[in-house]
Amino acid sequence: MSANTAIRAGILGATGAVGQKFIELLEGHPWFTVSAIAASERSAGKRYSEAANWIGSGAIPKTVAAMTVERCTPDLDCDFVFSGLDSSVAGEVEGAFADAGYPVISNARNHRMAASVPLLIPEVNPEHTALIEKQARAGEGYIVTNPNCSTVGLVCALKPLHDAFGVDKVIVSTMQALSGAGYPGVASLDIEGNVIPYIGGEEDKLVTEPRKLLGRLDGSEIEPAEIVVSAHCNRVSVRDGHMECVSVGLAQKATLAQVAASFRSYCSPVTGMGLPTCPPSLVELLDGDADPQPRRFVERNGGMTVWVGRLRECEVLDFKFVALVHNTVRGAAGGAILNAELLVKQGYLNARKAHIA
Repeated sequence: MSANTAIRAGILGATGAVGQKFIELLEGHPWFTVSAIAASERSAGKRYSEAANWIGSGAIPKTVAAMTVERCTPDLDCDFVFSGLDSSVAGEVEGAFADAGYPVISNARNHRMAASVPLLIPEVNPEHTALIEKQARAGEGYIVTNPNCSTVGLVCALKPLHDAFGVDKVIVSTMQALSGAGYPGVASLDIEGNVIPYIGGEEDKLVTEPRKLLGRLDGSEIEPAEIVVSAHCNRVSVRDGHMECVSVGLAQKATLAQVAASFRSYCSPVTGMGLPTCPPSLVELLDGDADPQPRRFVERNGGMTVWVGRLRECEVLDFKFVALVHNTVRGAAGGAILNAELLVKQGYLNARKAHIA
């Protein structure tokens, strides 16, 4: 895809933590270019460099720093939008953009469980994009979502096991990074030297979202996977990287060697499609007794691989392991960008005329 046929992306919630990560990851993208940025009324009309409290690892990309922040209304000069909006406003705003003919690639939770909206991880359930055809919206508008950041790590780790043996029971305890709370996030006096054993709404997502993601597309509907999940979610003083201690019960008998082989041999259905953000492997199994660790692994493979370690037999269920996911990359903006790349390959997302009301 040449520069003169680049697909123009708008970013909703561009000044927030997820919006900033979109801008950071889209810099130099071979298919997409940022042509519009939008945020709240208090930021609208300002230069992006003035409106955003930038927390990225490098400087604001020059092309975006000089752009004017617009309102989150469906008159942006772009072909589709990424949404990094907070859930308090995302439902209505994303619906308005989709109704106006924009494809919406969302990181928010509002539409995830809607029957006609794909909840998508390309290496796990790319066929679920067929649900787009059920969305009764004007023109080419639709909504596609990526899962909760903790759900992403869990489901990516469960997918090889579910394909090979079937997964019917899961117990998961998370240790979730500070960046998952956005900015300004958790007050330093609350989290420094502390663990907070509650994250509002998080456990419900880990219980419900895996059933849709690992479900079977039956015609135009998803038949949810018959998996029972018990979840405990904790906030810890780590900047990036959600860790999950997982115990699984399998539908079929398996040996430890067979389970390890299922991780190592998993080949995703999008392998070979040439998606720029797709990592060399969805899941990598580690041998070390003390791995994975956020400090050592979270940035590897561009933050898009889920790392699994400490695989062993479980005294309560069948097997247990530790998984690590980069929550703001694979679990948020990077996952949404990969979703958009899949939609391009499937013919759902193309460069087209600007949507000017």
